[in-house]
Amino acid sequence: MTTLAQPVRRKVGTGTAIGYGITDIFGGGSMALIGTWLLFFYTTFCGLSMLEASSIFAIARIIDAILSPVMGYITDKFGSTRLGKRFGRRRFFLLISAPMMFVYALVWVSDMNYWYYLGTYLAVELLVAMVLVPWETLAAEMTNDFGERTRMAAIRLTFSQVGTFLTASVPGIVIQYFGQDSALTYTYTGIMFSCLFFIVVLITWYCTWESKDMNPEEFERRNTGPSLGLLSHLKNMFVELMTTFKIKIFRQHLIIYISSFTALDIFIAVFVYFVVYGLNLDAANASAYLSIATSVSIPSTLLFMFMLDKLNVRPAYAMRISYLCILGVLGYLILMFIGHSAVSSWWLTTLIFVLLGFGRAGLYFIPWNIYSFIPDVDEMVTRQRREGVFAGVMTLMRKSTVAVAIMVVGAVLEHNHFVKGQLIQPESALNAITGLLVFGTGGLLLISLYMTFKFKLTRETHRVLVNEIDRLKAGGDKADCTPETKEVVKALTGYDYEQVWQQDKCTRP
Repeated sequence: MTTLAQPVRRKVGTGTAIGYGITDIFGGGSMALIGTWLLFFYTTFCGLSMLEASSIFAIARIIDAILSPVMGYITDKFGSTRLGKRFGRRRFFLLISAPMMFVYALVWVSDMNYWYYLGTYLAVELLVAMVLVPWETLAAEMTNDFGERTRMAAIRLTFSQVGTFLTASVPGIVIQYFGQDSALTYTYTGIMFSCLFFIVVLITWYCTWESKDMNPEEFERRNTGPSLGLLSHLKNMFVELMTTFKIKIFRQHLIIYISSFTALDIFIAVFVYFVVYGLNLDAANASAYLSIATSVSIPSTLLFMFMLDKLNVRPAYAMRISYLCILGVLGYLILMFIGHSAVSSWWLTTLIFVLLGFGRAGLYFIPWNIYSFIPDVDEMVTRQRREGVFAGVMTLMRKSTVAVAIMVVGAVLEHNHFVKGQLIQPESALNAITGLLVFGTGGLLLISLYMTFKFKLTRETHRVLVNEIDRLKAGGDKADCTPETKEVVKALTGYDYEQVWQQDKCTRP
């Protein structure tokens, strides 16, 4: 794979970081709106059974299993094309995707058939991949400074929380005007978010740059070479995709990431049903509770950035704090359901969802902050910069966790005799909702909690690794490596020091 020219001549200030990060309003908001409301919309206003609605997400996952990695590979190679040389191999896709954002509104139209909903949802999945995969690589192309990357990660996740806050609060506001029994509530919501997504993607395209803008000659040299046939591209893509899983810290990161994000996806997907049918409240209450949590998540993301950057709290410690907060909230909700009690007091409910918002901020921010440094670990093994492939894998995992969570929720509720549109649900359905919270959300969080005790990527170990890479790039002898560095390399890559930094760039040393 082509090695990226390291960005060294442009400083990423706060304004630029904001321009870069604002697209995560789309990244976080589009998936949050789907995860929270789409299954409910399908089964309530579109005439789909729980099984039909769930199958849409399942089919999308099969297609996306190919789409996101392919997109990552395409963006890595797109610089060799005429369009890539003129518009950039990453930002070109942001430019053409912006006007396509209005496809998102078509998802929220009622009274159509199954094939319409399948087609529109697949179109949204394609759009998300076209934006998020190339966009997520831009931080590594724009800067190699640890502090600037951390700031960019914090700001992008802050905007993700803003997007999630809007998806939790805006439907509640629209419900007040059109009522919770009107499909127009969701249609107008989809239109508003389509307009917002169009604007934020254009802002990011305007405010960012990539390697070709800083070093055109080097970009041209590295993106010039013989053309490959389709079969060769497919083979290379498969090899590069699979070799990402050879990196020990990436495997650990994926377990933490998938388990914790899926836990929260299940929580959010079940939460509306839990509030409406378990606590006998309306959908506006669910939106209000989620609004409290998401509003707290916005400043909490900056607080976690301060903890990691200024207080030097290890990422593993910060993740444990997040998981324990969410587990505490989960326990409170289960006790409410078991005791058949309504919300006891305004201040206690507010405190509980403030705690949820704080834990949720750390759960989202820390894994994505860590992700930006994993290509550095990979470089020690492969001697390549493979941001595109890693971005494809991570985007695939993120979208998959959302859809798999919704699919599991739908299948479990269908199996336990959930009756769509019926205010009073059978006891089996209520028990299924509770079981999803306990065994789905709670169980997956415990898996993530366990993995944090094995996770060794910190500011200190990253510094040791990067210093060693710089030494080797400068022509240093591997025989001069210190025992401490060898230990760090082994802990992060999973390989003995003698096996890394070899000439074979795409296979295990």
